[in-house]
Amino acid sequence: MSLFSKTVAERTKPGQRQDVEENGYTFHVYGRTEGVAGVIISDQDYPALVAHQLLSKVVDEFLTKYPRTAYADSKPTLAFPQLKEYLVKYQDPAQADSIMKIQKELDETKIVLHKTIESVLERGEKIDTLVAKSEGVSAQSKMFYTQAKKQNSCCVVM
Repeated sequence: MSLFSKTVAERTKPGQRQDVEENGYTFHVYGRTEGVAGVIISDQDYPALVAHQLLSKVVDEFLTKYPRTAYADSKPTLAFPQLKEYLVKYQDPAQADSIMKIQKELDETKIVLHKTIESVLERGEKIDTLVAKSEGVSAQSKMFYTQAKKQNSCCVVM
């Protein structure tokens, strides 16, 4: 994987981003004009947008921390402890990316709204049933009243 990463990084033009799929993995690459390239290897389900956001942050911080002279002359080993923090944070892309987080919240809200609308429609059907039944009871009570009046009209109470 490291050889493939190195090859992809070398073939990525400065200022270019690309995603290369190989053996079930996706290699997200970001080449910078300063001569630095960042590579993230993820499974194919990991969102490319989030991977490139992470690459941008890491490469920007790296370039802020280390001037070009620190890595241009030889193959130095430079410590970058913030990388571990980013890897932990970006394990769950939904938590790392604010757009994905908002989309997830919108999806949850949409589900709740659908359930609410369904319950309102069911309640509306129940209300329609109750109105129909009450109209039936009202009609029966009017018939009962008229029949009782007819029955009582033949008799005189003294």
